[in-house]
Amino acid sequence: MKVAKLYSFHDIRIEDIPVPEIGPADALLKTRASGICSGDVMPWYIEKKAPLVLGHEPCGEIVEVGGDVTSFSRGDRVFVHHHAPCFSCRHCKRGDYVQCDTWRKTGIIPGGISEYILIPGINLENDTLNLPATLSYEDGVFIEPVACVIKALKRARIRHGDTVLVVGLGFMGILNGIISRKYGAETIIGTDRVPFRLRRATDLGFDNVIDISQAVIKKELHNITGRQNADIVIVCPNSVDALNEGISLTGEGGSLVMFTPVKPDELLYIDPNKLYFKDISIITSYSCGPPDTADALELLEAGIVRAEEIITHRFPIEKTGEAFRLTAAAGDSLKSIVVFD
Repeated sequence: MKVAKLYSFHDIRIEDIPVPEIGPADALLKTRASGICSGDVMPWYIEKKAPLVLGHEPCGEIVEVGGDVTSFSRGDRVFVHHHAPCFSCRHCKRGDYVQCDTWRKTGIIPGGISEYILIPGINLENDTLNLPATLSYEDGVFIEPVACVIKALKRARIRHGDTVLVVGLGFMGILNGIISRKYGAETIIGTDRVPFRLRRATDLGFDNVIDISQAVIKKELHNITGRQNADIVIVCPNSVDALNEGISLTGEGGSLVMFTPVKPDELLYIDPNKLYFKDISIITSYSCGPPDTADALELLEAGIVRAEEIITHRFPIEKTGEAFRLTAAAGDSLKSIVVFD
C-alpha cells in the first residue's frame, strides 16, 4: 500500500509498505479521505516527529475486523480518532482526555495518509464513530477539526449574545467562526491579510472582516462594536505577537483562546494586573476527546458545517507534498484533503 511519509518539512515521499496485519481486537480501514491539518505544516512541530506517515484526519470503510470485535463490522463507514483515552484514569474522570497517558500513547497505524490503516482496539472502541448515510467521507474528515473547535468554545464558556473575534481566517479560524454562531455568538468578526480568506469568511457567515494589511484592528473593532472589545478572542496563528494583540482586543470579563501552540523559542510576557483588573481569562485548548467528536458528528449531521463549502482543494496521495505546501502557504485555500480511489 502507498503512504505519504515525511522525512523533513521539504521532503515528503510516497512509499510502498505492507498492509498492516490486525490483531483480534483491531480493525483495518480502507482510507477514503484524509485531511491536511494546519498543525502539520508548522516545521518545528512536525519535524520533531520525523520520519512519520503524515495525517490524522482519516475517514473510510472498515474492510476487516478481528475475531473479538463486536461493535463494528466489515463495510461500516467510520471516522477514527488518532488518539483514544482509557476513560478510567484521574484525567479522564475529570474530562481532561488529552492529558490521559493512554490518549497520548495511542495512535493509528501507520498514519492518516495511507491507503489502509490499522485501528487499534482501544481507538476502535473508545473514539471511532459510524458515519450516518447522510454524511460523505469528506464530511467525516471534518469531525476531528470540528471537535477541536467545540472543545475550545466550551472551555471559553461562550454565551448567547457574545461578540467573537477570530484572529486568522485559515481553515480552523473559519470553523471557529461558524461554530461560534451555533453556540450563541451574536457578532462574529474575523481578521486576516489574505483577500481570498476574507471573502470566504464573509460568504460563510462572518458579520464583519478586517483586512489587517489595510486597517488597525483595534480601531476597526471599535468601529464595529461601538468602542467595545470582544467577549472572546480566538487566536489561531502560532505567534506570540498574535497572542499579545489578542489580549489587547479582549474586553472586560472576556476570554482569550490560545487555539494554536507558539514556536518553541517564543515567550509571552504580560502584565498580570492588566488581566486581573479586567478579569480577562487566557484559555488554552489542545486537541479534543470523545465527547467532542460525538458533538462534532451531530453538528455535521445537522448541516451546521458543510464540508463541500470549505474544501478548496483535493489531491491524490501521489500529490500529498503539493497539498502540504499549499496548506503551508496559507494563501488562496482553506482546506486541502487527500482522496483515495
